[in-house]
Amino acid sequence: MSSDPTSLYQEVILDHNKKPRNFGALEHATHHAEGLNPLCGDHIHLDVALTDDAIERIAFRGESCAICKASASMMTMAVKGKTRVEAEQLVHAFVDMATGRDAAPVETDKARAVPAGMARLSVFSGIKDLPMRVKCAILPWHTLQAAFDSVASASTEDQNDPMHIPLGDA
Repeated sequence: MSSDPTSLYQEVILDHNKKPRNFGALEHATHHAEGLNPLCGDHIHLDVALTDDAIERIAFRGESCAICKASASMMTMAVKGKTRVEAEQLVHAFVDMATGRDAAPVETDKARAVPAGMARLSVFSGIKDLPMRVKCAILPWHTLQAAFDSVASASTEDQNDPMHIPLGDA
């Protein structure tokens, strides 16, 4: 792998797009939500099995662009085994990073107690500079929050979505 951040980002996206982790349907899910990004056409389904408030199993499926699929794949890896509270902290930290609301670099932000698991996800930190792609990256995270909240669907364009983030034309 390269040490160039852009090259690393591309390698990670391509790897997770080609071989997504935790891809498929999950039997006996305790939580489910559908995510839609109408601007890009991303459409995913997310299944989560919580046991004693921890994510025992998680899977996603659907049709999406490489950025959305890679984000979903990496998200499932990051939250598996975490408690719901820890996973929700990751949701907010990822969305803040991807949208540029988190100005501090993920790997050096000791004072803010960045949730464990964000270092690998930092390959998405440059997505904030690509406004048309931000919603592709954050859709799986919106969908996970919707599943936790027992909301059937999440959309990057729904004004009622509690995580709705207006990004201009994006």
